[in-house]
Amino acid sequence: MKKSSAPVPIIIPLLIGVIAVSFSAIFVKWSSAPASIQGMYRLLFAVLIMLPFGIRRISELRKVSYKNWLLLGASGFFLALHFLLWMGSLKYTTVSSSTIILALEPVFIWCGAYFIFKERISTFAKVGMLIAVAGAALIGWGDVGISSTNLYGDLMSFLGTIAVAVHMLIGQKLMSQVSAYVYNLVVFTSAVVVFALYNVMMGISFTNYNDQEWGIFLLLAIVPTVFGHMLFNWLLQYISATTVSMSILGEPIGASLLAFLLLNETMSWIQISGGLMAIAGMILFMRVTSRNNKLEIQ
Repeated sequence: MKKSSAPVPIIIPLLIGVIAVSFSAIFVKWSSAPASIQGMYRLLFAVLIMLPFGIRRISELRKVSYKNWLLLGASGFFLALHFLLWMGSLKYTTVSSSTIILALEPVFIWCGAYFIFKERISTFAKVGMLIAVAGAALIGWGDVGISSTNLYGDLMSFLGTIAVAVHMLIGQKLMSQVSAYVYNLVVFTSAVVVFALYNVMMGISFTNYNDQEWGIFLLLAIVPTVFGHMLFNWLLQYISATTVSMSILGEPIGASLLAFLLLNETMSWIQISGGLMAIAGMILFMRVTSRNNKLEIQ
C-alpha cells in the first residue's frame, strides 16, 4: 500500500529530479571512460554518500525476506543494464536522439503495470501520455540517427529504456515492503556488483583515469543519482511508477537545452514545439492522476 500523502508537495521533488537527471547525458558526454566504469562509480559513490545518513537503518536489512532480496538484486541488475546501454548509446548518437527514446519509458511501464498490477488510468490520462510521448518524439526528430552508427546508439537506448522500465516496476512492488533507504542502498550496491563483474570479464581498468574523469564520476553520483533517481525511487511510496516515469519526460527537454548550451548541439523549431507538447502532456497526465490519487500538486 502506498502512503496517503508526501511530506512535501509532490511537484517539488519531481521538478528537482527532472532537472538533476537532465545533466546526466551532459556528464556522460564529457567523459571518455567506458560506460560500465561511469555507471559503476556513479552508483558506488552514491552508496558511499548514502551510508553516513542511514547507519541506524542498516538493521532493517535483517527484516528483508528472501524473496525481496531476490527482487532487490533483480532491480539492481536491470538498473545496471539500463545504465550500461543508455550511457553507452551516448557514444554513438546525440543527446536529443538518446534521451528522446527514454521518453518511451512510461509506455513500457504502463503496459507492465497494466498486466502485472492491473493498474488503470483514465482516458484523459492516456491522452496526456500520448501527447507527451508524441511531443517528446518531436524533440529528437531533427537529428534522429540515419547512419548505422547512430542507429546502433538508438537501439542501445531503446533496450536501455526497456531495462529501466522493468527496474521501476520491480521498485513499485518493493517500495510497499521496504523503506526507500534500504531499497536504494541494496539496489545501487547490487548494480555496482554487476558492473564490477562486467568490467572484470571485459578486462576494463578500474583505476586508469585522470582527475577530470573522477570529478565527472562524482558529479554523476551527486546530481542525477542522488537528486534524480533516488528522489524518483522515494516518490514510488506515494505515486505510481507510471506517474513517476511521465515526469521523466522532462529529461529530454532539459537535456536537449543543456546540450545546446554546453555541447553546441542545436535544436530546431520542431524540437522546441515538441518540448512544449511534452510539457502540456505531462501537465494533463499528472493533473488527472494526482486528482485520482488525491495528491495535491501545488
